[in-house]
Amino acid sequence: MPAFRSFLHLLIPGLIFAGAYILQRHVAVSVAWQGLLDLFPYISAVAGLFLGWRFNRTRVLWAIGLLILVERGLTLAPPFGREYLLLVAPLLVPLNLTLFCWWDERGLLTVHGLMRLLIVAAQVGVAAWLYLERAGEVMALIENPLLVALSFEHLPFPQVVLLAMALSLVGLLTRYVVCTEALEGSFFWAAVAVIAGFWWPEDFLFWGGVAAFVLTIAVVESGFSMAFNDELTGLPGRRALNEFLLKIGKRYTVAMVDIDHFKKVNDTHGHDVGDQVLKKVAACLWRVTGGGRPFRYGGEEFAVIFPGKDLEKTLPHLEELRDCIGLSRFVLRGADRPKKKPTKTTSKAPAHAGLQVTVSIGAATRDETNATPEQVIQAADQALYKAKKGGRNKVCTA
Repeated sequence: MPAFRSFLHLLIPGLIFAGAYILQRHVAVSVAWQGLLDLFPYISAVAGLFLGWRFNRTRVLWAIGLLILVERGLTLAPPFGREYLLLVAPLLVPLNLTLFCWWDERGLLTVHGLMRLLIVAAQVGVAAWLYLERAGEVMALIENPLLVALSFEHLPFPQVVLLAMALSLVGLLTRYVVCTEALEGSFFWAAVAVIAGFWWPEDFLFWGGVAAFVLTIAVVESGFSMAFNDELTGLPGRRALNEFLLKIGKRYTVAMVDIDHFKKVNDTHGHDVGDQVLKKVAACLWRVTGGGRPFRYGGEEFAVIFPGKDLEKTLPHLEELRDCIGLSRFVLRGADRPKKKPTKTTSKAPAHAGLQVTVSIGAATRDETNATPEQVIQAADQALYKAKKGGRNKVCTA
């Protein structure tokens, strides 16, 4: 997936947070709109819980459930209990969000789900026991500065809480770098929103709603990705192709790309190598020039759509794509190759051969003969068949 598209998973929830900050801190809301704004946190939480359950996004369920628990505690606790909670919760909640984000998706009624329940219940139980038995000692311990030389008097959090928040945000950003998906980006900004809620505790309900909202949007985005994108290659899938062709206009070129002898690759080297080949070819397709939009059509076949271009203008870009794939070398991992790189190498180490992959391409432009998307694709398929019959590793036109 292109880097910019991945970055959007972090940028979009960040823009939502920025908009929420401006609305909450710098915009005077009328009485009529205030009623709707008061309902916003509840709508966000219910929507997030429902969609998280429907799409089996248990991380979102646990995160929103934790926020509901904290909000109810802040609302129902007596004054001293609220003061205690405003020291303990900012310390634990961001760290828990980081834990949930790193913990892979599992069902609620699995061992992993029960472990999460046990972890949250243990924290609630210990915090409640300490409140009843040693609340003053715990509060003094949290407020005790880690480094006396540092002063953060302008911030509403003790140093140990600031450290926990910083570790949480670093952990969430690291997770996003490792896995640039919508949920990973949303968890970072959900943690930022929760920190804002502790900064302005009188508005914690609103900021908890913002956190639930960005998580909900991420669930919708991941559901869209599942429906329209190919999981293996990251390319838009066939459904996305059909949707794109409905709104493309009357002038475009379709190129069908097929990996040569792909069945032989699978039979000789195994399906794991076949999957790696598909990913490598997809990486080249992402870089296609000329405004081409790549899609995975099915199996070892791909499609590239050039909006607003005829055959003559697309052929140089298709030849460049064919060369890009043909010149790439796919290094095969030998059966005896260790998973970790050895510290010492010897000249006797066997060299593993690379695999060269080529593609055949057939292209067709929409015209009076091929007026519908189905007809254009069929014409491009016929041109692809001509390329494969003519020796493969070439571009043919309808």
